[in-house]
Amino acid sequence: MDQVLLTRTLFGSSMAFHIIFATLGVGVTLMILFAEIMRWIRKDDDYGIMAKRWTKGFAILLGVAIPSGTIVGVMLSLLWPGFMEIVGKVIAVPFQIEIFAFFLEAVFMSIYIYAADRLSNVMRVISVALVAFGASSSAYLINIAHSWMNTPRGFQLTDGQVTDVDPWAAVMNPSMQYTSKHVLATAYMTGAFVLVSIAAYKLLRKTNSDHERAYHKKGLMLTLVVALIASLYTATNGHDTAKMLHNEMPLKLAAAEGLFETQANAPLAIMGIPDPETGTVIGGIEIPGMLSWLATGTTEGVVQGLNDFPREEWPPLFVHTLFNIMVGIGFSLIGIAGIAIAWSVLFRGRDFPAWLLLILVTTGPLSMLAIEMGWIFSCTGRQPWTIYGIQSTTDAATQSGNIGTLFILFMALYVMLLVLTGLVLKYYFSRNPLHEDLTKMKVQVLD
Repeated sequence: MDQVLLTRTLFGSSMAFHIIFATLGVGVTLMILFAEIMRWIRKDDDYGIMAKRWTKGFAILLGVAIPSGTIVGVMLSLLWPGFMEIVGKVIAVPFQIEIFAFFLEAVFMSIYIYAADRLSNVMRVISVALVAFGASSSAYLINIAHSWMNTPRGFQLTDGQVTDVDPWAAVMNPSMQYTSKHVLATAYMTGAFVLVSIAAYKLLRKTNSDHERAYHKKGLMLTLVVALIASLYTATNGHDTAKMLHNEMPLKLAAAEGLFETQANAPLAIMGIPDPETGTVIGGIEIPGMLSWLATGTTEGVVQGLNDFPREEWPPLFVHTLFNIMVGIGFSLIGIAGIAIAWSVLFRGRDFPAWLLLILVTTGPLSMLAIEMGWIFSCTGRQPWTIYGIQSTTDAATQSGNIGTLFILFMALYVMLLVLTGLVLKYYFSRNPLHEDLTKMKVQVLD
């Protein structure tokens, strides 16, 4: 690989690793909040146990999220000095505010973990609500910088010098509200579906006591409802994002859909492989007019094609496949969650069939795969720019050597951390099984 590609690969791999823990940090904290609210409303301590056990898992994940996020921050400075020179002058505000959001999350997480049994119901809910708010705010603020990279505003670049800086205009760039909301919605969706997978897996086991099965059913239904709502909102927000891309980044939209010629009644291409030589998507299924409707609100709307732009500015056309995988998984998850909830309503009191539980087990990994595909699509679809239309990736990247060695070392580190995280989670919950928490709760009620 050349130097720039190696740099992109190292940073992209680091982000792909960190995003696992960052996403779960946002999604799981929201589920902890809902579990506490359900405990308060229903006076059911099973939900309190859920909140406690989910919090323990979140605390373990946070132990990896913090250092991996720090590594990403350091890599930004070391691998992308040209980019950071502009960032420091234009879009530093979200990074500065994010420090306070993380501080809020950390302080109230400590209060919730160590003092939950001494807090009233109201204070428990308030504490974990502030944890969830801090986690969501961190994600929202960091993504503002990412959205600015796609639709840069608030400065001028004259002879290589940054002038006329307006930090507020940079923050309120055209894609900010769409991408930030999308990131939060997908994080909530993924956190819920990961917990759906765990509950479904536990219900497949035949050794559960009646109380354990009742506990897992409650957890499954709570997480399914949140997952379905977040998935539906994600789809709606994705539609709004298509309109934004049409107005602000038409080249990225054209690459995502494999559209070569500018046209009205533009078709939506599902799967297939874009072929620049023939100007078609080979093997794809086209829905006439659907892309025009998604982008403009009418099937007669004109959508720009790839051929309107210089070939050297085209992003890699495999982003079409990434985009289709992401969207396909998203709609599949909506269908799976909808079927599971419908089953529960129609056959109230009956256990979920094994085939449905097996499908539900896959939803957590699928949602995380969709997150990874979306992240790669978003960044790769912006190529060859780091700051769209302003700074090329080549100009932003470091000129120092030894990137290949760093890549190998960090890949080994990430694999080790993934294995260790899995082992720690398994060890902790093996040493603290659910039946012990349920037994303690029963003893306390009897007392």
